Amino acid sequence: MKYPVDQQMDRSSRIEYVSAQLLARAAVLTRLLAKQVNSEISRTEATVLSTLNDGPRRITELAELEGLAQPTTTLLVKRLEDLGLVTRKRQADDGRVVMVSLERAGAAALEDFRAQFMALLRADLAATTDGQIEALAAATETLESLINYLQQPRGGEQARTHQDRSASER
Repeated sequence: MKYPVDQQMDRSSRIEYVSAQLLARAAVLTRLLAKQVNSEISRTEATVLSTLNDGPRRITELAELEGLAQPTTTLLVKRLEDLGLVTRKRQADDGRVVMVSLERAGAAALEDFRAQFMALLRADLAATTDGQIEALAAATETLESLINYLQQPRGGEQARTHQDRSASER
């Protein structure tokens, strides 16, 4: 369903349009740019390295964060390990737990991927009009506000957090 964006659309129609189009278009933009990056790593591998940039993670946690099946994540991590970009270690106190850490080479590969990605995006943005740049800048600020909103605990999460604190204080 495609709607032209104009001033005549009511609020609920605009919300419907954005909710139907925003994520799909952002995903296409990301895919198109990532396909042009000349890197040893794929876009999926770059997202895993980005997650590991925040610190070591368990394989199960990585799978959950990336929205991948655990066996898929294990294979992905194995490939990254073979490339020397990550290391896997079993925890001493629980051998079933595998922790994955980012290596310097992984951080460098991620930085290279991001630099190429951003250079491509900047070049493509340079081909747009001043009005389009202005609209995208406003949209970027709006997305930041939406992200900040989504990162706040919601009603049920607030209640659970409160219940968890109350139970631990007993």
